[in-house]
Amino acid sequence: MAPLYKKALIIGATSGIGEALAAKLLREGTSVIVTGRRQERLDAFLSRHGDANVSAVALNITKLSEIPSFAASIVGDHPDLDCVVLNAGIQRAFNFAKPETVDLGVFAEELTTNYLSFVHLTTVFLPHLQTLGREKETHLVFLGASLALVPSLLRTPGYNASKAALHSWITAVRQQLKEGGYNVRLVEVFPPAVQTELHDTKHQPDMQNGGELGMPLQLFIERLYAGLEKGDEQFAIGPAEAWLAEGGFEAERQRLFQQQHVVVTASVQKFLK
Repeated sequence: MAPLYKKALIIGATSGIGEALAAKLLREGTSVIVTGRRQERLDAFLSRHGDANVSAVALNITKLSEIPSFAASIVGDHPDLDCVVLNAGIQRAFNFAKPETVDLGVFAEELTTNYLSFVHLTTVFLPHLQTLGREKETHLVFLGASLALVPSLLRTPGYNASKAALHSWITAVRQQLKEGGYNVRLVEVFPPAVQTELHDTKHQPDMQNGGELGMPLQLFIERLYAGLEKGDEQFAIGPAEAWLAEGGFEAERQRLFQQQHVVVTASVQKFLK
């Protein structure tokens, strides 16, 4: 079977889901470009997997002004890049019932990492993917969160909101690309909690053994890859699968989006020049 992609850029591949997905893609025949803040982790990935089908480039996605030059360099060196996986993310706890404890600087960093950086990265890579899309389908894969749909974890309101914003934005941009006739597929994945360093005590000091929370990483990766192979534009893994299934509330919301999009667009058109 042919690999899913010819070459994939994995944003946030120095640990957890990004690192494991990059390794899985390699095993299945896709060349990868791995990125992340920690150069030593990138070097270790190269050491384990070799450089025949792997490139590594350090990137801190919170430095938004550096993203355009990063993208230009990647596209220049890898004109066959046909997939970008946007995976990096952080999760922090906030209790707004005790506003004096809320660090708004940390809140802003979370929003930048989980949402704004993805908008910037998508914007700078889309011209390449649109151009290559004249020859073959290209892909943008977003690792979201089931908390974007139901913000049931009250201790992480910033994380929930950043993923919800991303979901809304993806829904609209996907439709824009379709109506523009571009052969770029936007795929959004809704994971459950997964056993990664996202929940480590280092990042959430009030949690103990947080890395043990959720689905085992390798099990998640196998199900993620199977979902990507299936080809749906959005899919969930874990409890949220029922929400996207026929009759589920997210499936109904997508139906309403398509229905209302036509109505609202028609009513707005007469006000546009």
